[in-house]
Amino acid sequence: MILRGTVFSNILQMETGISIITPHVLLPQKYKVVYLLHGIGGNHEKWVNHSMLPFYAKNGNTIFIMPEVARSFYTDMKYGFCYFTYITEELPEICKNLFSISAKREDTAIAGVSMGGYGALKAAFSKPELYGKCAAFSSACLFLKKALEEQKKYGIQKEFIERYGKQLYVDFQAILGEDLHWKPEHELLELAKKCEEKKQKPQIYMACGTEDSFYKENTIFYEKLKELSFDVTYESWEGNHDFLFFDTALKKAIENFL
Repeated sequence: MILRGTVFSNILQMETGISIITPHVLLPQKYKVVYLLHGIGGNHEKWVNHSMLPFYAKNGNTIFIMPEVARSFYTDMKYGFCYFTYITEELPEICKNLFSISAKREDTAIAGVSMGGYGALKAAFSKPELYGKCAAFSSACLFLKKALEEQKKYGIQKEFIERYGKQLYVDFQAILGEDLHWKPEHELLELAKKCEEKKQKPQIYMACGTEDSFYKENTIFYEKLKELSFDVTYESWEGNHDFLFFDTALKKAIENFL
């Protein structure tokens, strides 16, 4: 079953888009749940419209919930909405009230692509008591401090616009403020180091195409997580930053990890 619509969020103080895919089979026990996050140019319907997720999910025991966060990088923005709080606190409560979803950590995962990969890792490291597993495909901003330094260096000059697009600079100003002030709660490795000290740590699955512009930083980030003794699996194969790769990565994650 595919559901598409809106829910009203008290955190966001507005209606916001959501898509949900459920198995075709009614189970006597509660379903597992995966919160599946979209990338920077997408919305809550992106995975439904551009992947085979409805087919992958139909005979399983997992409900996939796809929220919408615009271009927020799944953060509580300085000038904007508190999307991180919405995703990690309010949305799970809404969905558990509507669907037969398990509240157990081991039955709860968060996953995402590109900007959504960053969001999934951020949520999993920040709140490991909620998420037993995290899958991140072709993740962006794995080393945010370095990225912000580049943004400050290039500003809105032609070279920056050619590399990233003018809108991204405006996005980060809305998220962090005009001076692009870095904070450790936005840096994944800082969050991972804090998470390492906790009793519960999420299992991590990462994937990135070898032709993807994010391939190098995904590979380095995987090595950093291994050094921190996380249970992390990383796969790479020929592919670009597109849904031909993302769909395969999602299929592999569902079959072998989620």
